[in-house]
This record gives sequence, structure tokens and C-alpha cells, in this order.
Amino acid sequence: MTQQETYSCDVLVVGTGAAGMAAAITAKYHGLNVLMVEKGATYGGTSARSGGWLWIPCTALGKAWGHADTPEAVKAYLKHEGGSAYNEERVDAFLESGGKAVDFFTKHTAVQFDMPLTFPDYHAEAPGAAQGGRSMVARPFDARELGERMDELEPPLPELTVFGMMIGSGNDIKHFMRATRSVESAVYATKRLSKHLWQTFKLGRGMTLTNGNALVGRLAKSAFDLNIPMWLNSPVHELIQDKGAVVGAKVLRDGREVTIQAARGVVLAAGGFPHDIARRKELYAHAPTGMEHWSPTPKTNTGDSLKMFEAIGGRGDTHLPNPAAWAPVSLTKREDGSQGVMPHFIDRAKPGVIAVTRHGKRFTNEANSYHDYVQAMVKACEHEDEVASWLICDHRTLRRYGLGCVAPFPLPIGRHLKSGYLLKGRTLAQLASTAGIDAKQLVQTVENFNRQARTGQDLEFGKGSKAYNRYQGDAYHAPNPCVAPIENGPFYAVKIVPGDIGTYDGIPVDRHSRVLGADKQPIAGLYAVGNDATSIMGGNYPGAGITLGPALTFGYAVGMHLSQAGQVREIKDAKKVS
Repeated sequence: MTQQETYSCDVLVVGTGAAGMAAAITAKYHGLNVLMVEKGATYGGTSARSGGWLWIPCTALGKAWGHADTPEAVKAYLKHEGGSAYNEERVDAFLESGGKAVDFFTKHTAVQFDMPLTFPDYHAEAPGAAQGGRSMVARPFDARELGERMDELEPPLPELTVFGMMIGSGNDIKHFMRATRSVESAVYATKRLSKHLWQTFKLGRGMTLTNGNALVGRLAKSAFDLNIPMWLNSPVHELIQDKGAVVGAKVLRDGREVTIQAARGVVLAAGGFPHDIARRKELYAHAPTGMEHWSPTPKTNTGDSLKMFEAIGGRGDTHLPNPAAWAPVSLTKREDGSQGVMPHFIDRAKPGVIAVTRHGKRFTNEANSYHDYVQAMVKACEHEDEVASWLICDHRTLRRYGLGCVAPFPLPIGRHLKSGYLLKGRTLAQLASTAGIDAKQLVQTVENFNRQARTGQDLEFGKGSKAYNRYQGDAYHAPNPCVAPIENGPFYAVKIVPGDIGTYDGIPVDRHSRVLGADKQPIAGLYAVGNDATSIMGGNYPGAGITLGPALTFGYAVGMHLSQAGQVREIKDAKKVS
């Protein structure tokens, strides 16, 4: 029989990604007793595997960079993006708290951000969109500041590292891409790699955290500085109610069931449901069995919060036009034999890369956002047995920019050819035969594309015609940073299948992130943030960081709401567990 124990706190936070940590840190800073619990053996979740970007408009940081943003412009853009799913009440709450959240974390915690002068919204030509000032990224962080809990941080995706080194967004990518074409970039890349290899030799791993690892590292440092307890390997499996209010939860820890009594509330921030196969089958039109979809998010994200919410009579939101944030991915085999899932964020925009279906035809502007690309791929394969496409390039393009898991020159490509991840053909027809693509049509498609590409044009799909396209292209390639002919064999292909970087459908909440029951009224004592809550983006993907930005913002807002709540419910006979 399982031994039962009880632990008392003011706030129980379920999940240790950006949203959960933001709520925990804010609540603890303002005087509450907080406990964080995590299902996995590491902390950070999807946030730690992410690019670390946050989309938060109208901040002091944006203003400091000269961006004159306004709430009215942001709302016009999000209304355009969200359409009928636009939720003005929650967007207003996001705008009210976003700048305050950034100010709080940068002034009172270890969290710091950098902002590029230009990073356009993904649909920068739409009403209210901006060319910069809304997307920021976590500043690199030294892992040694985490002390003995450094090794418990969720590592980055191996597919997004070089020799185990995280390549940071911005300067890192720019210099590593140009390391063989620029002395400045070669010096930068050499110093960066040398430092990483030295630290790996001396300390067992590189210590410079970037991207999502830097964000989570900084949040974790802040949480540890505040002495917030964090239990790993401690899944929550049941919410506890008293007269309709949620007053705690049951957690499995070290083989024991621990009853957590939370005087002010429970915050659900467990990362959504990207690995809930049954729910994928129900909601993802392209995955009729739930298995025709691949996610690079942690496998522990199986929709536990949504299931517990449904167990107390709740109904999850399913009204968004897209239930998840789509991302094109390729599948690779890691050195330990496990399957790797590689998200394709920027390679599609590079000059000399196109995408085709098995019929050998292009179907979209390859440089559009990852979310848009998958929607176009699913539509193009609507009557096919499989939703898939192939990225095609020639030898010069492959060695200059890389493709998926294949790194640019001088790193070798042999193991990717041997594994079958990278397909090769001396001619386009031979490549098509190897990949299972219509050879005649592929040759025709490339010939038609090349005629326009030689003058930097793409009349069919307009690759390079949008601000976001050009940002992800090669600024040093003229006249179009996203377009170049495909003509110098051998030729290569990587197969692309549908994936995601988090879910959009989720638990319905109000402007304070209080969970709404079946009667649309708030359930006392229960909050949901991050990917557990329904996205405020209306099923679309407006810009870089539209999951982490609201995660940090609403996590902060929940922490503030809890700290300002009424009298703490009395808890009697509570035995505290260390």
C-alpha cells in the first residue's frame, strides 16, 4: 500500500518551463510559500529546448531600441492573425502585463534579454505588424551559476548543437554560416568552438548556455536564489477539490503519494499535450491514427493537466483553426540509436533551396514561417497516403548553408548519407528515383525555377518577397537573399514530415489565467499558463516567441494575482515533507 504524506504551501506550480517558473518566482518574490513539481527527471521542459525567443510588444526594451510600438497596432495585428478566434480580453491582459513582466524579471532576477535591431513579425506586411521591437531573446548564461543543479537542466536538442555546443540565435548563426567566407566570422567561430571544447575537456560540458537553455537557466537561478523547492520525477495525477474550489493536488514522489495542500492555488504549467497520441488522433487532421506526426518537445508532455481538468468536469478548448504550433521536421537516428526530430526553422529560406511533394512540384513559398509551411504541406498532400515533402538543393548550397542536421562545410556529410537521412543523386532524375519523387516533374520544376532564379526572382511563389523571408535568407546574397538556381550537381534532398513545437488548444482561462469550468465561470484556486492554457494567438503564429512571450507574461501575472488574493484558506494538520 502506498504511504501517504501531506505537504502544505501557498502555491503549487505544476511544471518547470518558463511559464511555471515565472509564476513561482513572482509569487515567492511577493511573499508566498511556493512549491514547484516536475514530472520529468530534468527541469525546463519545452522552454529549455526552444530558441529562447519571447514575443512581448510595447516593452521598455523595445523603446530603448527606438521602436515606437503601440497597443493599438499590436491588437490590429493579432486581430488580423486570430480572425474569429481573437480573444480581446486576454490580449488586453497580455498587453497590460507584458512590459511589467519584463521590467520585473530584468530588475529583480537573473533574467536578462537581448533584442536585435530588426526581427520582423512573421507576417510583417499585415496591418499592425512591426519590423522589430517585439521579439527578444534570453542573454547567454554561464551554467556554473546553477551549481549542483546544473546537470538537472533539460539539455538542448542534439540536432541543434555542434559538438554538443548550442548555437545561439543571432550572431552565432550568422558567424558560423559565414565561417569559411569571412575572416571575422572564422575568428569568431574558432574562439567560440575552442572555448566550448576546452570546457568540455576540463569540466565535462560546455558552460555557455544560449537560446532556451539560457532562458531556463536564468529562471532556475532566480528560483534557486529564492529557495523555491523543486521536486523532479514527481508527476501530479489528481486535483483536490473542496466545495468546488481546487485546494491542492496529489503527487507521486519517490514511490509515495504526497497530498499537496495549496492555500492560494494550483498553477497548471505542464507543457500541453504534444505527445498525447489519442488527442492528436482526435485533433490533428493529418494524423488519422495520431502517429503520423512528430514533436521535438519532451515526451513527458502528454496532456496531464488537461486530463486532470477534464476529470473534475472541465472541457478543453478545441475551437482554434490549428490545434498546435506546426513545424516541419526531419527524422534522424542519433548515435545512441534513438530517433531524433530536427525542426527546420531557417534552412528553407536560404538561396538555392526549394521544397517539392512526391509529385515533384513546389507547393509554397519555402521561406515562410514554419507554421505556414506545414499548413501548406498538409493541404498539398490532402489526398495522399502520406503528408511529406522534400527539401532540394545542389552541392554548393548544401556545403554553404547546410540542410537540416547536415552542417555546412567543413563538417563532413558522410554519416548522413550512410544513414539515409541525406539523399544524393548525381543528377536530379537520379535523386528523384532515390527519394521516390516523380523524376520528370522534378527536372521540369527545377528548370522552371532556375530560369527565374538566375535573376533573383520567384514569380510562382514569391520566395524572398516578404520581410521575414529576407531576414532568414542570406543578406550577402544578391539580388534576392532567398533565391539562387539549383544547377551544380550532385543534388541532395532531405525528407520533411509534419511536427510541432507546442500545442495551441488547451484549458480555457479568463484574463487572469483562472481556469474556466464547463459553466464558463472561474474555478477557485486553479490557474493555467503556458501551453496548458489555450493560446491567445488564435491558432496562428504571428512572430518569434509567441509561446514563450505569453508564458512569461501570464506566469508573472498569475504570480501577482495570487500574491494579491484574499485571505489564505486555513490548512489544518498539515505534515510538511522535506
